[in-house]
Amino acid sequence: MRVAVVGTGRMGSAMARAIARGEGELLLYNRTPDKARPLADELGASLVDSPAEAAAADVCITMLADGTAVAAVWDGDDGLVANAGDGSVLVDMSTVPPETLQPYVDRARARRVGILDAPVSGSTQLAESGGLTIMVGGEAADLDRARPVLDRLAKTVYHVGPLGSGSAMKLAVNAVIFALNTAVSEALVMAERAGIDRTLAHEIIANSAAGAPFVGYKRQSFVEPETAPVGFSLDLAAKDLALIIAFAHRLGVPVAQAAANATLIGEAAAHVGADRDFSQVATHLRALAGEGRAD
Repeated sequence: MRVAVVGTGRMGSAMARAIARGEGELLLYNRTPDKARPLADELGASLVDSPAEAAAADVCITMLADGTAVAAVWDGDDGLVANAGDGSVLVDMSTVPPETLQPYVDRARARRVGILDAPVSGSTQLAESGGLTIMVGGEAADLDRARPVLDRLAKTVYHVGPLGSGSAMKLAVNAVIFALNTAVSEALVMAERAGIDRTLAHEIIANSAAGAPFVGYKRQSFVEPETAPVGFSLDLAAKDLALIIAFAHRLGVPVAQAAANATLIGEAAAHVGADRDFSQVATHLRALAGEGRAD
């Protein structure tokens, strides 16, 4: 089987490494080829020059920053939809609005091309080890064709419903993740101000009733914020929270907690830098505590 990964940022690169452990040919495409070339050399993958070339794969995965980036590679004469082969499956795994792929459904089906939205939950480390959770929207037959590839990436693959359902579920999951991130950040800073060692405080939280998997796999980010690698940046967190709030508004669902988290993420990005990991909310809170602010 020939598999393409379009978008080789942090998560896309981690996913490519997991896919490369299976059989078949791996194609990589990135808008900036020089950023993808070391990964292609590492994996023995073919670096292609356009989305049209990536569309030659049996399963083509896109992992991109936002809906605009998805449209840039899915649409147009040189895009994935116009060049995908009969029986292939296009899978967008980006965190985007649930309606993002709807403009391509008729054209894809006319070419007998499968189309799925399949965003993921989990860290880059989990992606590389094949431990993600994947939420899929689309036709069951399309999922069956893509499943051999998705199974390389995930411990669990959920078929949530029709196209767009995967993205809707991902926004719901991320609403919880951002709430956890804020809660852990606040709890750690409170414990530290009370004279409790940060590492010990994190260990106790991780082993308490509040010890969700997120708390464990973000340990280094919370305990060693100055040296831990960036897993998910504050600017991407702000983007996702804006999507969550807009989607909830369309559904008529109040999301006061998401709104509060969006404000805090924005403040943290301005204070520590938008390219820092979103666990740096704790660093921002330490600064506020040092200033004696209690708001």
